[in-house]
Amino acid sequence: MSAPAYIEFATTTNYGFLRGGSHPKELVKQAQELGHAAIGITDRNSVAGVVRAYTQAKELNFPLHVGTRLVFADGTPDILAYPQDRAAYGRMTRLLSVGNHRAEKGDCILCLDDLIEFSEGLQLIVIPPHPNAEAADPTLDRLSGLPVWLAATLRYNGDDQRHIKRLIALSRRHNVPLIATNDVLYHAPERRVLQDVLTCIRERTTLDAAGFRLEANAERHLKAPAEIARLYRQISNAVEETSRFAERLNFKLDELRYEYPHEAQEGFASTQEALIHYAEEGARRRFPNGLAPKVRHALDHELKLISDLNYAPYFLTVHDIVRFARSKGILCQGRGSAANSVVCYCLGVTEVDPTKVDLLFERFVSAERKEPPDIDVDFEHERREEVIQYIYERYGRERAGLAATVICYRGRSAIRDVGKAFGLSEDTIGALAGTLWGWSTEAPIEDEVRRIGLDPTDKRLAQALLLAQELIDFPRHHSQHVGGFVMTRGRLDEVIPISNAAMEERTVVEWDKDDLDALGILKVDVLALGMLSCIRKALQMLHEHYGLEPTLSMIPDEEPEVYRMICRADTIGVFQIESRAQMSMLPRLRPQKFYDLVIEVAIVRPGPIQGGMVHPYLRRRQNKEEVHYPKPELEEVLKNTLGVPLFQEQAMRIAIVAAKFTPAEADRLRRSMATFRHLGTIKSFEDKFINGMVANGYEPDFAARCFEQIKGFGDYGFPESHAASFALLVYYSCWIKCHYPDVFAAALLNSQPMGFYAPAQIVRDAQEHGVEMRPADINYSNWNNTLEPMSRDTAMKIHPRHPDMTGDIRTTHAMRLGFRQISGFSEDDAKLLEKHRHEGYDSIRDLWLRTGLDPSTLERLADADAFRSIGLDRREALWAVRGLRRAGDKDDLPLLAAASARNHEPDFALPTMHL
Repeated sequence: MSAPAYIEFATTTNYGFLRGGSHPKELVKQAQELGHAAIGITDRNSVAGVVRAYTQAKELNFPLHVGTRLVFADGTPDILAYPQDRAAYGRMTRLLSVGNHRAEKGDCILCLDDLIEFSEGLQLIVIPPHPNAEAADPTLDRLSGLPVWLAATLRYNGDDQRHIKRLIALSRRHNVPLIATNDVLYHAPERRVLQDVLTCIRERTTLDAAGFRLEANAERHLKAPAEIARLYRQISNAVEETSRFAERLNFKLDELRYEYPHEAQEGFASTQEALIHYAEEGARRRFPNGLAPKVRHALDHELKLISDLNYAPYFLTVHDIVRFARSKGILCQGRGSAANSVVCYCLGVTEVDPTKVDLLFERFVSAERKEPPDIDVDFEHERREEVIQYIYERYGRERAGLAATVICYRGRSAIRDVGKAFGLSEDTIGALAGTLWGWSTEAPIEDEVRRIGLDPTDKRLAQALLLAQELIDFPRHHSQHVGGFVMTRGRLDEVIPISNAAMEERTVVEWDKDDLDALGILKVDVLALGMLSCIRKALQMLHEHYGLEPTLSMIPDEEPEVYRMICRADTIGVFQIESRAQMSMLPRLRPQKFYDLVIEVAIVRPGPIQGGMVHPYLRRRQNKEEVHYPKPELEEVLKNTLGVPLFQEQAMRIAIVAAKFTPAEADRLRRSMATFRHLGTIKSFEDKFINGMVANGYEPDFAARCFEQIKGFGDYGFPESHAASFALLVYYSCWIKCHYPDVFAAALLNSQPMGFYAPAQIVRDAQEHGVEMRPADINYSNWNNTLEPMSRDTAMKIHPRHPDMTGDIRTTHAMRLGFRQISGFSEDDAKLLEKHRHEGYDSIRDLWLRTGLDPSTLERLADADAFRSIGLDRREALWAVRGLRRAGDKDDLPLLAAASARNHEPDFALPTMHL
């Protein structure tokens, strides 16, 4: 007789965060292999792991039921909740959001009343405490009339028979059916040890001291239906009840149809009509002399494709955010795939002129992929919060939230946490972690362990290393995405639970970028970029001190002087090409036009370097090697980079043109190159790629070299569209530095922290470019660094460090260092000093009495030699401040005034200190 159909409904994945011992995909796959009819996923007060389970279930065509395990703060037993339909799912996620909003990040506070309020359409399984099953009596009374089942779970701890009898009595007393469940924590019994380690990490204890906090056995794994039927044979119909429970569960995760916000449609009959209006309006502004036929065709093509895919609301949403930022004077620029789009250029989302760079729109929006586009917009890092709060205000907290980022274990974090669970000493753990690089996905190897003086054959250490390797890629906790925003037309909290972020005034959804992509949910990346803050401040200074228009449009294109500066690697502080590696590349690559900067940005990356692309490109650029294309079809793909693939887009095109990949397969190849999401998966494409090229008439050696180059992107490749957006900021920052080094240095210092260089290095570089530096002073300085007039004759007396530099410099101002450059001096104190300065301070005591600044703060000013304008050098100022401190002591302690007077120290004539 065959076993009855069985579905495990109590399944905790490792997205229970330090509770489950298996990945969602492992649980789904194991359930199918064991012959389960389906599987239900119920992580603790969340649905964090269901999308990963959904993608695997979809691939295997295996039924999946989405639920959650509700853990209450009022003593109510745990309850599994499963929605019958889409509306009930929305109520379930709203319930979770209510609990999340009451608690700090990472916690959820719920009570039974909350569940009852949102219970419509939910099927519930009450998990009574073991062994005191009667404790569930009050809960079952409160849930009377709702679709409720009672979980029958065997713990294998010696009193299962007694527990079964109590469950049967409880079931009859409340007239609720019993349902079999194994309350699963991992897919296979061998994961029990790892789950014990996770328990120790969560409870901050060791395996030796954990005691009853660990499971008594390894039975909480998925079991075959026949084994479940045997174990639960004493409970009539408990196994069959799992099928009856599933009969009314009609909700599927792919029912989450994403609806774009329509606010930006205001005043138009449709979102597409609104988009066409704004795009055409922007086209007239961008191309005042009219659109070239090629651009006109591209714009029409994009608008039609956007209409066919119904993406107009998405573009309008991004346009609305950018329009707000510009209305507030916040500098912003779209980058990444958005740079492929003429529509984005006309809307003002990106500044990459499509007539300068030939990019493929289908890399951005594709009818074949049927995925939502992904636009990244960088904003000034100091003002991005204004944009974030605008989005919350515009759409409401229930309709907008930041995407999550799942922090997963890497080599170092895994060995540290596992080592603590095993009770290894801090010295041992530190030494083991020190053998790994930061993002390593491997545990320490035996040779490295021996090298640091440890014995890898020691049983405890060997097991710790084994489990550390097994723990890698397990989720550790949720964090917030750097700026990915999810916005919906309806309630977002009926699609994804929303929780509080660690930062005030921020809320975060439970799913990360990959989860959102899998379900086709919109995300707009609202990112922060320090160089935009620097450029905006520089534009303001150019307007104030040189009368220039404070917009990027006033910067002329392709100035030879700027490229001469770049070619001599005079790039300290500028965007992207300021590192030592970039500076060593510049004299060899010698950029002469904008596209050269695009290549420069992309070429000094681990991908091209490890893929062996750098030297072939340089040799061909310097005419030391002939540019050769095995077939004309590759020339079209690689002609801009002299036959060497430098960009991810080229890798995709090679796969399609030469290896005969379908566009969908090429896109999967692109995704595999994004190592932060799919580390190592690129190798799975190797055979298909090489065999495809060989079948298409290419030599095997050439095909293998092509794939090795493409595989280099697996260590960090750069999209051409991304590089094009960054190259614009490279040119803007270089132009400002080339012609106005005083403005550039002041703006850069006022935007710190950012970049590679310390403030002292930036100051020294500015001085070498003819900028007079004036020290911080109580009567002249503000919080920020400022510019002060300087005669042209004085400027020309300061010799620049390079003979070609003289003709480039237009600066006629000195830079006054601001109080922000004084270590330990706060902005609030600086503002107070500025507020009370009026016509100036004439003594330290005057400053002290007007501002009320603490003497310790005045000492910082004295240490910075900021009292020169009142005739005091550093030592004299420090001496005077110490006198204030003594005066303050007498005021505070009048009884000691007489003693102080008797012991008054005589004045000393100290030698003058020089600057």
